[in-house]
Amino acid sequence: MTAEGALSLGSRVRTSQGLELPRLGLGVFQTPPGAVTRQAVAWALEAGYRHIDTAAMYGNEEDVGAAIRESGVPRDEIVVTSKLWFTDHGLEPAQAAARKSQQKLGPGPIDLYLIHWPRANAPADRLASWTALEKLRRDGVVRTIGVSNYAIRHLEELAAHADTPPSVDQVEFHPFVYDAEFLRYAAAHRIVVEAYSPLTRGRRLDAAPVAAIARAHGKSVAQVLLRWGLQHDLVELPKSVHRERIRENTELYDFQLTAQEMGALDALRDGARVTQTDPATIP
Repeated sequence: MTAEGALSLGSRVRTSQGLELPRLGLGVFQTPPGAVTRQAVAWALEAGYRHIDTAAMYGNEEDVGAAIRESGVPRDEIVVTSKLWFTDHGLEPAQAAARKSQQKLGPGPIDLYLIHWPRANAPADRLASWTALEKLRRDGVVRTIGVSNYAIRHLEELAAHADTPPSVDQVEFHPFVYDAEFLRYAAAHRIVVEAYSPLTRGRRLDAAPVAAIARAHGKSVAQVLLRWGLQHDLVELPKSVHRERIRENTELYDFQLTAQEMGALDALRDGARVTQTDPATIP
């Protein structure tokens, strides 16, 4: 657990490939392309976020890039993530897809580029994609490479093949899908775990134990869920298009959950995902 006072909005974690990754970021999954995405990113940067997470599949990379350029925040202060969709697996397709994303996001390399899902026609295809990502990193198209939705066995498969191990695995993570074994594995292999849908896409915000802890701290349920993730050393990626919620999600550093409260939240694990696919079921 992170020590009290150690975290702030500016806190970053250094990945195995050297990227200083902000511990809090804005996710833009299902944020409509155009003005809505641009405004959400602008509000996030105004509130102090320095980490924006998008993907080719989201269809809003161009808007993320435009909002960053228009913000006045120096580009080198911001970490931008994008992802390779599973239909682009393969040595050549993956390289072409990454270069297309880089063009949409704007000048300079993509800070963090992830394989979005291990889903593929064959395991060899996703391994070829990793080879492509390693080349993209050598060529300066991307700075740091990782994966998303990889279960331990996918990571083991990759470890046997990779010249450069993944520095990040972005997965659904919140108390209801808490996986201590996965966290131990990631820590042992220097893989930073990023949590997408940390607020359960709003579906479990009425859970009584979380609400009780929130009342005890004078915080919202969302703030408690995000603080729980930070105290598990996760990178948290909440999504919102509302200015007040974007700002509220930064107000996590003036309280700390006790060991008892962390244990109570850990115990909520019931396997109820908000994503339709459990990555562990992907061959």
